[in-house]
Amino acid sequence: MGIIRICLIAFMLAILPSMPEAQNPANANYDESKVGSYTLPDPLVIGNGQRIEKRADWPARRREILELFASRMYGRTPATKTKIALREASRESRALGGLATRRELTVLLTGNADGPKMSLLLYLPNQRRGPVPVFLGMNFQGNHSVSSEPGIALASSWMRNDREGRVVRNRATEKGRGGEATRWPLETIIRQGYGVATIYYGDLYPDHPEGRAESVIARLGEAAGRSGSGDEWGALGAWAWGMSRGFDALARQTEVDARRVILLGHSRLGKAALWAGAQDQRFALVIANESGEGGAAIARRDFGETIERINTAFPHWFCANFKEYNRRPEALPFDQHMLISLIAPRPVYVASAAEDLWADPRGEFLGARGADPVYRLLGTDGLGATEMPGIHQPVTTTIGYHLRAGKHDVTLYDWEQYIAFANHHLGRP
Repeated sequence: MGIIRICLIAFMLAILPSMPEAQNPANANYDESKVGSYTLPDPLVIGNGQRIEKRADWPARRREILELFASRMYGRTPATKTKIALREASRESRALGGLATRRELTVLLTGNADGPKMSLLLYLPNQRRGPVPVFLGMNFQGNHSVSSEPGIALASSWMRNDREGRVVRNRATEKGRGGEATRWPLETIIRQGYGVATIYYGDLYPDHPEGRAESVIARLGEAAGRSGSGDEWGALGAWAWGMSRGFDALARQTEVDARRVILLGHSRLGKAALWAGAQDQRFALVIANESGEGGAAIARRDFGETIERINTAFPHWFCANFKEYNRRPEALPFDQHMLISLIAPRPVYVASAAEDLWADPRGEFLGARGADPVYRLLGTDGLGATEMPGIHQPVTTTIGYHLRAGKHDVTLYDWEQYIAFANHHLGRP
């Protein structure tokens, strides 16, 4: 049995990077009593040990925290500003049975047709009285996967092969059309007066350990930052950067209310959404759906996925310096509650699923809870719960939270909460 177990573990380690979520239940802790004690860094205590008490002192502390995350975890986003250019690839004014206008925009990320680019799919409600708020999020299977409408171009960037024939030789096929549609209930969102914009995350960084060579980081060249410095950005940084370029594109559309662009991310893209929202204060509201380790969940908790596991399975996601904390999360000069605090005072929503233990639902709630002091310092109501709420008991204060029944996914229930939360904090469309 010992030899069989060793072979099984070796096999799992070999395939983990290609699995949708790199879970390893055999080694993970799912027992709350085994988490142990830990102390979270205080987001309001500056480097010299002094606690800030005034709103006016927060911007300096915010810059300090942002620098820690950039240098030790996500890597530095390049300071060089790129100027995008847009090309409309298609337009359909009677999409979704006449509910919406569908547009496909090619975003030239350096303004140059020969440079890196990404495709943005945009749905806008036809029944509108002016510029509309828009949910912006990246998708995992290509823009063609969010709807079964035949007019959407197949994604052309690298994809992971699958057994269903949706991806063959690392390229999308017609079989993948509409494959992610349940995660994007377009008609429901449009009927509520919101637009929807999405980008295939592989346009920015193919999600595998060797993806850097084909990524926007490689295409940007010297502008992407120092190579081998330990704080060079990885895939999560590139996806977050792409989200900001998506905002740039939306801000140029007269039909879009750029003051109400809502950033949403699920799973690894929830991690990227939090990092994008922390850096780019133009996003009016940020939603992290089951973002887990490296997202909203507290890293110091030994529950579900860990720093070592995530850095082993996905060595391309974070900067090299983050690997120093693989077996010593207690040495981190921050934790994920401080990432959430960087979004303050803008509304932020953290969501968990009861069966998604790998993402540590309690740790995600505690991440939201740990940001509460910063939100209150800045004059908001913070998180209106001191204890983790039960299933389907959403909290809708400036820091929002819910625990949904079920597994790791984005469901209609999740979207209903996000729409209600946006209505509450940004006003109904």
